[in-house]
Amino acid sequence: MGIVEVTEQLDWNGRNVTVAGLGVSGIPAARVLRGLGARVTVVNDGDDERSRAQAAELEAEGITVRLGDGATLPAGTELIVTTPGWRPDKPLFTAAAEAGVEVWGDVELAWRLRGADAAPWLAVTGTNGKTTTVRMLASILEAAGLRTAAVGNIGVSLLDAVLGEEPYDVLAVELSSYQLHWAPSVRVHSAAVLNLAPDHLDWHGSMEEYAADKGRIYEGNQVACVYNVADKATEDLVREADVEEGCRAIGFTLGTPGPSELGVVEGILVDRAFVENRQKNAQELAEVADVQPPAPHNIANALAAAALARAFGVDAKAVRDGLKAFRPDPHRIELVEEVQGVTYVDDSKATNTHAAEASLAAYDPIVWIAGGLAKGATFDELVQKSAKRLRGAVLIGADRALVRQALARHAPEVPVVDLDRTDTGAMSEAVREAARLARPGDTVLLAPACASMDMYTNYNKRGEAFADAVRALAATGDA
Repeated sequence: MGIVEVTEQLDWNGRNVTVAGLGVSGIPAARVLRGLGARVTVVNDGDDERSRAQAAELEAEGITVRLGDGATLPAGTELIVTTPGWRPDKPLFTAAAEAGVEVWGDVELAWRLRGADAAPWLAVTGTNGKTTTVRMLASILEAAGLRTAAVGNIGVSLLDAVLGEEPYDVLAVELSSYQLHWAPSVRVHSAAVLNLAPDHLDWHGSMEEYAADKGRIYEGNQVACVYNVADKATEDLVREADVEEGCRAIGFTLGTPGPSELGVVEGILVDRAFVENRQKNAQELAEVADVQPPAPHNIANALAAAALARAFGVDAKAVRDGLKAFRPDPHRIELVEEVQGVTYVDDSKATNTHAAEASLAAYDPIVWIAGGLAKGATFDELVQKSAKRLRGAVLIGADRALVRQALARHAPEVPVVDLDRTDTGAMSEAVREAARLARPGDTVLLAPACASMDMYTNYNKRGEAFADAVRALAATGDA
């Protein structure tokens, strides 16, 4: 099922390592490095109560912590291990470059710490759909009887996965653009880039840099580089990648697949890539109805997951069984309830325009609940593509005016309710207004195309507020 290349093991004893940032990945990295014998210093910009509590725990374990100064390179630093969110233009990294000090992310550290029996990595990135695809892939691998886990930017920590006492057979790895930026030597069995759309440009600096970091996932692939036939930019990244000899480009499409592609034929997911005589033959994998929910972008996710599993040698039955067993995480095109003939769907995870576009394409007609923090996004293209599906729109959040202006330009006939409030109670009013606009057979869709932090802690809280409001509506029958 593929060759595992194990990197040369480093001697960490007495090595001076600086960890940049406390948090989800910084604290485990610091502890792992200390356990390996390194002299570890953690630097952190913040100096709040939570940071001080974390620092006290680490210092009790022999780790030095420096709060309130993440800009200065500690004397004697031989390596920096950074949390993914630290931007490349931070002064700490400028100082490291001037001193000739390498910077790794936690993913790079995990890669370097793999043992001789290391499990191969099947990796996924993309602007949207990563978590769903990786969880689908893990479900398929489990159905094949393999010991696996969804790891990386999701679920189990990669460091825990590679250092665990009981080895995995294969890992399903979600990698963000941030993580890939700081992972120069990662070389996986097979990888997929699901799609590319402008996102996190404030961090990367440009769309070109963002795409280049995503494309790192293909470097050194051994068996398959999986790309989206409908998104040429993903295929371009495959063409630019330096891969192992014999590694193949494998496309996935919602249409009829050509040779070396997976696609859909008459409601069946089929494989024309990992079959004998792919010029003439295709292998049935699953029915579209086996994928829940069967929205177009979720079918695309399933095809990408299936392609990676097939690249690893998984049989068709396991693909079908794994997809049938999979259920998406909350707030991802999640059916909440049907009230008086109107379906209410929570896709609070649609925090950018690309994700919202995919969500809007899955339903018709729609009363759209949108708005929040735009993060520099524009909404003209999204509204142009979705206008014919819209019965109405209800706008919430700090940057709702940007969505309203796009609707005025490209869908002036669509009735719009602009809720001039950003308190958390606005969602209940939004749902009531959406119910007023909707007719039986319509879908009220929360697909905000914006981040949530203007009104909520995260997209989960926003989705929960929507679901609570819908259930309250159903309980009163006031629709």
